Amino acid sequence: MLAQESITAFIQNTFSKQNMHHVVIAVSGGIDSALSLTLLTQTLTPANITPIFLPYATQNIEDAKAICEWNKIPPSRWIEHNISPIVDLYCSQLGITETDKVRRGNIMARARMIVVYDYAKKMHALVCGTENKSEHYLGYFTRFGDAASDIEPISTLYKTQVQAMARELGIPDQIINKHPSAGLWDSQTDEQELGFSYKDIDAVLEQLIDKKVPEKEIVIAGISQETIHAVLNRIHSNAFKLQVPYEM
Repeated sequence: MLAQESITAFIQNTFSKQNMHHVVIAVSGGIDSALSLTLLTQTLTPANITPIFLPYATQNIEDAKAICEWNKIPPSRWIEHNISPIVDLYCSQLGITETDKVRRGNIMARARMIVVYDYAKKMHALVCGTENKSEHYLGYFTRFGDAASDIEPISTLYKTQVQAMARELGIPDQIINKHPSAGLWDSQTDEQELGFSYKDIDAVLEQLIDKKVPEKEIVIAGISQETIHAVLNRIHSNAFKLQVPYEM
């Protein structure tokens, strides 16, 4: 696992090279944005960090506020922007019903990035993303949505490594112990939607990506071959996300 010091050095070097001092980050209250925000605060001063809360309708953002307080970022730096008017307008114009959760979820993710990038432009800031290595290889993201960013501090960490680093840094248990969720519809959780746990996902990815074990030879104690094949199928079905746009 990449050490905390290496990530903060990467953040510092990136901002220095770009001659930038400010950053905006969408903070959901989940562990990925919580860890990303925490690593930013170890490198930049709170006065240069703007956390943005982007709830849809009455979505709860108390944990997002809690991690900002824990990182001693003053409320005067916080921005709350409810995305309901944007999402509802686009869904209405495009004929997307409430039952079409994936299309609505994509609209939500892209609406959030529209807002975040607009604030970044206004503040002359970089946009900090919160994607981890597990989500990247699973293709578990919305293109031009939550995958859009200027800097990705935790992209080298699998989800289980994100959880381990969060514990090392003392991030509150209320955030670490939450079921991972993209927050795109009520009761949605990552593992329920994917059909397998991040523990199993990461074990497969470590064999496939880090150790370069051929797919047919991947055998992991405690994980059924059915689950291993399901993870591999998910990787293959979303591999196009890592390859597009197709260019000559």
